[in-house]
Amino acid sequence: MTYLETLKEIFIEGDRYMYILKGLMFSINVTILAAIIGIVFGIVLALCRLSHFYPLKTKFNPLSQGALIYIDLIRGTPAVVQLMVLANIVFVGSFRDVPILIVAGLAFGLNSAAYVAEIIRAGIEGLDKGQSEAARALGMNYFVTMKEVIVPQAVRKILPTLVSEFITLLKETSIVGFIGGVDLLRSANIITSQTYRGVEPLIAVGIIYLILTSLFTKFMRKIEEKVKN
Repeated sequence: MTYLETLKEIFIEGDRYMYILKGLMFSINVTILAAIIGIVFGIVLALCRLSHFYPLKTKFNPLSQGALIYIDLIRGTPAVVQLMVLANIVFVGSFRDVPILIVAGLAFGLNSAAYVAEIIRAGIEGLDKGQSEAARALGMNYFVTMKEVIVPQAVRKILPTLVSEFITLLKETSIVGFIGGVDLLRSANIITSQTYRGVEPLIAVGIIYLILTSLFTKFMRKIEEKVKN
């Protein structure tokens, strides 16, 4: 039997390639959902970290401190622990029927938000403070200044770092098998259990991840070039 026939037996017979296709779609959908949650919540966290809300004129800033506690908590614990907590503690009882895709997307999104928040905060703090002062002089409040002046400029500076974060996010979805999700890596394990061939399915999955990250990087570089022009 030639090696091509072996590959055919591994992936084609029994339509086992469908496991990989379904795992691919699951991984992509989880990544997209997590990226959306990560960006939106990350921006909110970054604005809270940089907020100028001082109740009762004290130095204690509840928005900033709350965001900082959340960021430290998320960055200080493994993503797999957060995933397991969400799946086995939060989404139980009346929430147990929530699709794994939603649970995984939320878990990875909340995790990514902590890193996105720090990336955005660093980008905003790296801008010239004179722009913020000029916006304030024009009568803009803090959140309008951030939305219309600061954040759009910060995004241009932090785009490469954000791209790296989302590439990492795509690869992190490989742990979703811990809660029963059939992602790319889990699909490789299923094929291995049926064919007793462990190397070829893993190589196939690795190649797919490499292609996905390469395409995503190329796409984001084009966006980065357009934003800078």
